[in-house]
Amino acid sequence: MSAFELSNILLDWYRQNARSLPWRISKDAYAIWVAEIMLQQTRVDTVLRYYPVWMLKFPNIATLAEAGLDQVLKTWEGLGYYSRARNLYRAAKQVVEEMNGELPKEVKQLRRLPGIGRYTAAAIASIAFGLDEPTLDGNIRRVLARVFDVGLPARSSEGEKLLWNLAREHLPADYAGDYNQAMMDLGAMICTPGTPDCQKCPLNQICHTHATGNETARPVLQRKPAIPHLTVTAAVICKGNCVLIAQRPLNGLLGGMWEFPGGKVEQGEELESCLKREIREELGITIDVANQLGTYKHAYTHFRVTLYAFECSLHNGSIPHPFHAIDFRWVKLNELDHFPMGKIDRLISKELIQRVNPC
Repeated sequence: MSAFELSNILLDWYRQNARSLPWRISKDAYAIWVAEIMLQQTRVDTVLRYYPVWMLKFPNIATLAEAGLDQVLKTWEGLGYYSRARNLYRAAKQVVEEMNGELPKEVKQLRRLPGIGRYTAAAIASIAFGLDEPTLDGNIRRVLARVFDVGLPARSSEGEKLLWNLAREHLPADYAGDYNQAMMDLGAMICTPGTPDCQKCPLNQICHTHATGNETARPVLQRKPAIPHLTVTAAVICKGNCVLIAQRPLNGLLGGMWEFPGGKVEQGEELESCLKREIREELGITIDVANQLGTYKHAYTHFRVTLYAFECSLHNGSIPHPFHAIDFRWVKLNELDHFPMGKIDRLISKELIQRVNPC
């Protein structure tokens, strides 16, 4: 098929069926940048709940750069993959300090910013600035792999190279933004994972896998390794009417978020022994462990966690010091909601607030 044939069919379909999304209302590069970051590994319906709140609090690059990290993470809380929020924050500061507050147009310059990789840079350049740049997200990857019956694993280096080349070869001049978004919408609405709705697809007459009935075999997926399971403990340490929370290091999982301190159980270690060791290493204090408060489970992208939370108290007046944590606070229960937390810690905080005698 010709590049003109594919793009012409797709653009005609997009003009009639494009999703109505708030970041498509204008060509504001900042608004598009925020949306593209939020949409990484996150469903559109979830982003639609968070995006308006974010834009209300941080309507432009300057307001984001001037905000505090806690405020940024709190606004992002529940959206997951918190490195995205930290990178947005860092990038906003870099744009203000080094780029006169203007998001650059060129892909090469965009990729200098934290959190902006090849896909995101090309999406911003094409959608916000109208540059003829192809891009390749999960939806586009799936559409191209099916239309052209790509037999290489889509995430392999060879498969990625082929799909990027196909994306570029069929990019219509001066319409890259609409074309890229049309591919995204087609993948999200019709050419979905599992069983696509080929009867409604505008490309079904030129789709190679549809012609052979091989749609569900594309894209070729690589086998994922087994997901490890971690056992973790956490301490709810009370003093008077306050509870102790610690701030996680900025680098790593849930960086900068606040938590009830604790850590991973080592092989052969008892829960209580683990908790005492972790609190000693993290905050330099000795604790007495009392009743188990609850058991909490959560699945992250690459591992699963079962966390055991315990009611605890300081032993012999120990005074916390932030050794592995970057900060700690004694806070009243009604103040817990002011601090950004991961899902499990937020569940613990909500249960504490609801209890008649939390400590």
